Amino acid sequence: MSEPDAPEARNLPKRPPVMRGGDAAGADWEISAPARGGVAATVAERLAEIVAAGRVPDLHGAVVVHGGHLVAEHYGSGPDYSWGWPCGEVRFAPGTLHDLRSVTKSVVALLYGIALAAGKVPEPAEPLLPYFPEYPDLAAEPARAPLTVAHALTMTLGLEWNEDAPYTTTANSEIAMEMAADRYRYVLGRPVHETPGERWRYCGGASALLGHLIARGVGAPLHEYAREVLFAPLGIGGFEWMAGTDRVVSAASGLRLAPRDLARIGQTVLAGGVWRGRRVVPEDWLAETLRPRVRIADGLDYGYQWYLSGAGPRRSYSARGNGGQRLYVFPELDLVVVTTAGGYDTDHDGGVDQLVLDEIVRPVLDR
Repeated sequence: MSEPDAPEARNLPKRPPVMRGGDAAGADWEISAPARGGVAATVAERLAEIVAAGRVPDLHGAVVVHGGHLVAEHYGSGPDYSWGWPCGEVRFAPGTLHDLRSVTKSVVALLYGIALAAGKVPEPAEPLLPYFPEYPDLAAEPARAPLTVAHALTMTLGLEWNEDAPYTTTANSEIAMEMAADRYRYVLGRPVHETPGERWRYCGGASALLGHLIARGVGAPLHEYAREVLFAPLGIGGFEWMAGTDRVVSAASGLRLAPRDLARIGQTVLAGGVWRGRRVVPEDWLAETLRPRVRIADGLDYGYQWYLSGAGPRRSYSARGNGGQRLYVFPELDLVVVTTAGGYDTDHDGGVDQLVLDEIVRPVLDR
């Protein structure tokens, strides 16, 4: 794919603005001590062995929740970065915030469903461009008329987009979007590459559009809405959300949470949108979100900003971010796994997927 047109720069500072919420992070869980034996002891032992052997060298944190109880966790130390800005040497702990990168997209999908239930955003089947009335020229192009909200939710917009290039250059479309004078015009104005809905193409711009629809619909910045309808109900007090120079948070990659708090989101998804008896995410929206919509590769499908893989007891929903950031939900196993890692901008996951699938899922299967 060709390099995106050079956008008009916003003169982004080296350190981006940060939107913060609350002071406390890493809220307490009910903990199942390994000393009691069972799954907790086996998983904790496996995790400790992997760390000691250095099999996942960039692993910053791991949290395993089984049956609603925290059964194992690990926190390491090492150099870290926030959106490319060096944080120095960090000793991670339960309350340490960490970049989630593209896990952010899956959180935004939950927010979209909450806003939809409140009548604040358009239904997935609705045309997309009428909700961006500031671009009548784009709306007038027949090739763009078929675009719907669902195409953004499933990353099947059919527009030219390339995130294969490093996230340090405007050859990468997400970086070009953030450097553009108008990020939404940049996304919606990309050349039409194929018929919308035909093929999945990884696209942070699709998530940016969803974030804008939410913020415009609810009449509040995305991070404030997230705090009100998702983070506060789950007891998540501390978070950060990286933003552009216009102080609009990145719906594609900007959220920072503690691993224990990301696990709260996973547990809520596992429970059909309920957290400790309280409905937080609409159940029907979760069912739609976690339904396979488009095939990415053999054994891997995409729903609404969530990845779907496996079958039987290994069936999972996952949110995935650059560098080894993961949230896995295994509904048949009553299992949630979170990893945070420092392998940013590499072409591999640093071994976290193998850690989850081979060393954590297996002992739960064998219990």
